[in-house]
Amino acid sequence: MGLSLSVLCSSDMALAAYTLKDPQLFEAPRPFEAQYRLEVRGWPGATITHSLSNEGNHWLSDMRFSITVARGQEFSRFSLDGDDTHALLFNSSYSVLGMGDSYQLNESDIPTLDRQTALFDLSRRAGHENCIESAPCTIEFVDQKGRDEHFQYYVTDPGSIEVPAGEFEALNVSLIDIEKPDRLLTISFHPDWPGLILSAVYHKEGRRETQLTLTRFQPDGGATP
Repeated sequence: MGLSLSVLCSSDMALAAYTLKDPQLFEAPRPFEAQYRLEVRGWPGATITHSLSNEGNHWLSDMRFSITVARGQEFSRFSLDGDDTHALLFNSSYSVLGMGDSYQLNESDIPTLDRQTALFDLSRRAGHENCIESAPCTIEFVDQKGRDEHFQYYVTDPGSIEVPAGEFEALNVSLIDIEKPDRLLTISFHPDWPGLILSAVYHKEGRRETQLTLTRFQPDGGATP
């Protein structure tokens, strides 16, 4: 499931008490740089760098990592039209022991969203819709080869989370692969910084496979909130 959505994807009283954000107030993106600690079962730990930057009429989300035996990068360019996110270009490459592959999707190859853009869009959209465990919402995107992916997601109670980069308020989202319901991805997003992951845990058949944790966060031109 790649560097993004893969590392990543209560009770009725608690769900009823959950207060949705104003549906008209989607957070505007802001540039940042971040680092995450990636732990994958059976592999050595790695550091992922993640940046979101403005390039005039569009935005660039870039993730990359490198360890002794493997390295990878993927980035996405996308534009915004109000609350709508539009994918423009996606590129992914990886190598393991010197062997690998690369993929590129142009705008015409992406009928929905690419997975980097989908990650950004989900972090911005979640909490504005009534997506609960008993009535989840859907999100669709394409993988690095342009193949359709179908997920359901729901939002659980917001709260604070403590990670190596500090303590932050968190928007907590759970994603389920419709075609593989034994797999669960839980992501804690920063509610005020679209695209920024605080923590992500991926479970397969009830066992934790992957964990991502924010270790460094640097807003562009500002102090860490």
